[in-house]
Amino acid sequence: MTAYAIAHLRQPGVIHPAVGEYLRRIQSTLDPFGGRFLVHGAQAQVVEGVWPGPIVVIAFPDLGRARGWYDSRDYREILPLRTDHLVGDVVLVEGVDPGHDPAKLAAGLNSAR
Repeated sequence: MTAYAIAHLRQPGVIHPAVGEYLRRIQSTLDPFGGRFLVHGAQAQVVEGVWPGPIVVIAFPDLGRARGWYDSRDYREILPLRTDHLVGDVVLVEGVDPGHDPAKLAAGLNSAR
Protein backbone atom coordinates (compact mmCIF):
# COMPACT_ATOMS: atom_id res chain seq x y z
CA MET A 1 0.00 0.00 0.00
CA THR A 2 1.36 3.42 -0.93
CA ALA A 3 2.83 5.43 1.94
CA TYR A 4 3.74 9.07 2.17
CA ALA A 5 6.32 11.27 3.83
CA ILE A 6 4.63 14.59 4.50
CA ALA A 7 6.50 17.69 5.64
CA HIS A 8 4.98 20.94 6.83
CA LEU A 9 7.70 23.58 6.76
CA ARG A 10 6.89 26.56 8.94
CA GLN A 11 9.88 28.86 8.70
CA PRO A 12 9.48 31.82 6.35
CA GLY A 13 12.30 33.97 5.10
CA VAL A 14 15.64 33.47 3.41
CA ILE A 15 16.67 29.86 2.85
CA HIS A 16 20.11 28.92 4.13
CA PRO A 17 22.60 27.68 1.48
CA ALA A 18 22.78 24.29 3.24
CA VAL A 19 19.14 23.71 2.28
CA GLY A 20 20.14 24.08 -1.36
CA GLU A 21 22.71 21.32 -0.85
CA TYR A 22 20.00 19.17 0.78
CA LEU A 23 17.75 19.72 -2.25
CA ARG A 24 20.53 18.82 -4.68
CA ARG A 25 21.16 15.54 -2.85
CA ILE A 26 17.74 14.32 -1.70
CA GLN A 27 16.60 12.60 -4.90
CA SER A 28 19.55 10.19 -4.83
CA THR A 29 18.45 9.13 -1.32
CA LEU A 30 14.87 8.54 -2.51
CA ASP A 31 15.67 6.51 -5.64
CA PRO A 32 16.70 3.24 -3.90
CA PHE A 33 13.37 3.25 -2.01
CA GLY A 34 11.09 4.17 -4.92
CA GLY A 35 10.35 7.61 -3.47
CA ARG A 36 9.01 10.38 -5.69
CA PHE A 37 7.83 13.89 -5.03
CA LEU A 38 4.10 14.52 -5.42
CA VAL A 39 4.15 18.01 -3.88
CA HIS A 40 7.32 19.99 -3.34
CA GLY A 41 7.18 23.30 -1.53
CA ALA A 42 3.67 24.28 -2.60
CA GLN A 43 1.74 26.85 -0.59
CA ALA A 44 -1.55 25.47 0.66
CA GLN A 45 -4.85 27.13 -0.13
CA VAL A 46 -6.13 27.05 3.42
CA VAL A 47 -9.91 26.57 3.58
CA GLU A 48 -10.13 25.62 7.27
CA GLY A 49 -7.83 26.48 10.15
CA VAL A 50 -4.32 27.83 9.85
CA TRP A 51 -1.48 26.33 7.82
CA PRO A 52 1.57 28.58 7.61
CA GLY A 53 4.33 27.48 5.28
CA PRO A 54 4.86 25.13 2.36
CA ILE A 55 4.07 21.42 2.07
CA VAL A 56 6.15 18.54 0.75
CA VAL A 57 4.63 15.13 -0.06
CA ILE A 58 6.78 12.19 -1.16
CA ALA A 59 5.17 8.88 -2.20
CA PHE A 60 6.72 5.46 -1.55
CA PRO A 61 5.53 2.00 -2.62
CA ASP A 62 4.88 1.08 1.04
CA LEU A 63 5.50 2.16 4.63
CA GLY A 64 8.52 -0.12 5.00
CA ARG A 65 10.32 1.64 2.16
CA ALA A 66 9.32 5.07 3.48
CA ARG A 67 10.80 4.15 6.87
CA GLY A 68 13.83 2.58 5.20
CA TRP A 69 14.50 5.83 3.33
CA TYR A 70 14.13 8.01 6.43
CA ASP A 71 16.42 5.73 8.46
CA SER A 72 18.95 5.19 5.65
CA ARG A 73 22.57 6.20 6.10
CA ASP A 74 22.46 8.35 2.95
CA TYR A 75 19.41 10.31 4.10
CA ARG A 76 20.68 10.66 7.67
CA GLU A 77 23.86 12.16 6.23
CA ILE A 78 21.99 15.06 4.59
CA LEU A 79 19.17 15.46 7.13
CA PRO A 80 20.98 18.08 9.27
CA LEU A 81 21.29 20.29 6.18
CA ARG A 82 17.51 20.75 6.47
CA THR A 83 16.82 20.35 10.18
CA ASP A 84 19.54 22.79 11.25
CA HIS A 85 18.02 25.53 9.07
CA LEU A 86 14.27 24.92 8.67
CA VAL A 87 11.51 24.50 11.24
CA GLY A 88 8.88 21.94 10.39
CA ASP A 89 7.16 18.67 11.07
CA VAL A 90 7.55 15.41 9.15
CA VAL A 91 5.31 12.36 9.33
CA LEU A 92 5.27 9.00 7.59
CA VAL A 93 1.77 7.72 6.92
CA GLU A 94 0.24 4.78 5.11
CA GLY A 95 -2.39 5.46 2.46
CA VAL A 96 -5.66 3.59 1.95
CA ASP A 97 -6.50 0.73 -0.40
CA PRO A 98 -7.86 1.77 -3.82
CA GLY A 99 -11.32 0.51 -2.81
CA HIS A 100 -11.42 2.40 0.48
CA ASP A 101 -15.01 3.09 1.53
CA PRO A 102 -15.48 5.68 4.29
CA ALA A 103 -19.10 4.55 4.82
CA LYS A 104 -17.84 1.06 5.77
CA LEU A 105 -15.36 2.65 8.14
CA ALA A 106 -18.18 4.65 9.76
CA ALA A 107 -20.33 1.51 10.07
CA GLY A 108 -17.47 -0.30 11.77
CA LEU A 109 -16.96 2.57 14.20
CA ASN A 110 -20.67 2.67 15.03
CA SER A 111 -20.82 -1.07 15.68
CA ALA A 112 -17.86 -0.83 18.05
CA ARG A 113 -19.86 1.38 20.44
